[in-house]
Amino acid sequence: METVESGSAAETEALGARVSARLAPGDVVVVSGEVGAGKTTLIRGACRALGITGPVTSPTFTIGHRYEGGTLPVSHLDLYRLEGLEGEDPALLDDYLGPDGVAFVEWPAAGAERLGRPALEIRLAHAGGERRRVEIDW
Repeated sequence: METVESGSAAETEALGARVSARLAPGDVVVVSGEVGAGKTTLIRGACRALGITGPVTSPTFTIGHRYEGGTLPVSHLDLYRLEGLEGEDPALLDDYLGPDGVAFVEWPAAGAERLGRPALEIRLAHAGGERRRVEIDW
């Protein structure tokens, strides 16, 4: 595990770009942390490094976004609003989790049984002001 401290949104995005360099098609990255800890900011940095140029925003109210046009498709899921997948359509995550792209999953606990073993686990925490502590299980 590696622990990094980020002092700004730009540094958190740069860390996301560093993370993206280790990803391969089919990888799932779970991203945990408190509200406002920088999960989407880190994912935005990864998306930019993977060639995604459009807006990268949290999909809290839509469950997921799929970004095309980069070096490979990127899925960005946010399972915050789900307590679990038991009562959901069994195919809810299928369009986002596939062998052709990478997926970043915020608030992954609700989908743990469907996500399998992630390629990376990242935890972000507030460290005062704009600072964030980021733990990465490579």
